[in-house]
Parts: sequence; C-alpha cells; structure tokens
Amino acid sequence: MHGESGYGLWTLVILNSAIFIFFAFSFIKPQTRTDWRSLGAFSAFVVALFTEMYGFPLTIYFLSGWLTSRFPEVDFLEHDNGHLLHFLFGFEGNPHFDPLHLVSNLLIVLGFFLLASAWRVLHNAQQTRTLACTGWYARCRHPQYLAFILIMFGFLLQWPTIPTVVMFPILVWVYVRLARHEEKLVLAEFGEEYRRYMVNTPAFIPKLFISQSNST
Repeated sequence: MHGESGYGLWTLVILNSAIFIFFAFSFIKPQTRTDWRSLGAFSAFVVALFTEMYGFPLTIYFLSGWLTSRFPEVDFLEHDNGHLLHFLFGFEGNPHFDPLHLVSNLLIVLGFFLLASAWRVLHNAQQTRTLACTGWYARCRHPQYLAFILIMFGFLLQWPTIPTVVMFPILVWVYVRLARHEEKLVLAEFGEEYRRYMVNTPAFIPKLFISQSNST
C-alpha cells in the first residue's frame, strides 16, 4: 500500500478538529471579544494540525527538497514519516516509541487531566460564588490555560508543521493576555482576597508545595 494513503482522510480531519474545538469551547465558554479570539486561535491551531496530519501534508511538500537532500533514504509521504523531529534528532526505529513521542503523549495526557481537574474546581467556585483556590488552583492561578499550552506543545513534539510552529507562541501570548484580563475581573469581585492569593500563587508554573495558608 502506498504511504500516501495515510493522507486525504478528511473525515478524520473534520472529526478530530470538531472534538478538540468543542472541548475547548466547553471549557473556555467565550463571552468577550478576547475569549473568542483565544478560541479562534486555538481552533486554527487544531485545524492546521489535523489537516496536515490526515489531510494534506503541506509542510512536507514545502520542505520536500531540503528533506530529500538530507534524508534521501526516507519516503516522507509515508504517513509515519510525518514525525519530522524523529529524523531531525537522529532517532531510529518506530517514531511512535522515540523519546519525543513518549514525552508528547505524556504532555497531552497531563494537559487533559489538568484541564478536567481545574474545570471541576472552577465550576464549583462559580456555583458558590467563591474564589477558586483549591486543587490545581492552589498551585497556579491559570491551570486551564497551562493545560492548553501543554496539549499544544505535546502535539508540536509529535507532529510539527510550519503553521502550528508559528501559531504556538502567538497562542501562548493570547492566553497570557486573556489571563491578565480575567484577573482584573476577579480582582474587582474579590478584592483583597484575590490579592493575597496572587502573592502566594504563581500564574502559570505550578509550585510543588502548598502552604497551609494557601490551601484554606
């Protein structure tokens, strides 16, 4: 079977894109222009990723001359060979079992676990009109955005493309900006309580140990 059969699977492109975009929508629940811009950027990342993963390998065609000259023995139209970092870092064997792919899977699973866990805490806080500061929110102020960043970075390690590599830092910037906007709203609602929380809790990089004052 020709390797190109791994592409042109537009049903998989649509299904995977729809699942990830809906999942993001359900957690972000966009209301403001900034929220919609954030969701739009993430949606574009997802569509670009799965379009090249299952639809049309634009990056491979664009880099075909350079890839062929550097790796003449590799048929990059074979679907498994779309894992470009596998070859650029000189790994051998099945790309699904190289260190980068294993780290990628770990980041994606961790990202989804973090997203689900953080949403549970945030949802309960919204229902009770209290500040979300337990669970992962006791370790960092924006675990939901950290989760999206981990997921996207995991996909980049697994299947890098020119559009998603360009979009990733833009998305990180958008999430940081969105987080700052949300903090202004929460400060207006909770005031000094949230200021104390900000002093004790980092924005994105989770702290390993939680002080007693920050967990109550």
